[in-house]
Amino acid sequence: MNKSILEKVCQDVYRRFPVVKGCHPKVSKQAEDRYLLVFSSAEKSPDGQSIQQMLRVVTAEDGRIIKTSMSR
Repeated sequence: MNKSILEKVCQDVYRRFPVVKGCHPKVSKQAEDRYLLVFSSAEKSPDGQSIQQMLRVVTAEDGRIIKTSMSR
């Protein structure tokens, strides 16, 4: 994936999901023209427990976001 396209996708993701802002994704190729970006962050709950959150973003090669899903 082109670095400028990756930066554009990351900015879109940070705008929609501020919890992963500043996290760098792990990028893997899924198909000929699709990539999977996995963002991971850890937040503290009010009682002090650590909550791991994963955000998966499937993008086209041109930077168009196809699908997003988040786990908690």
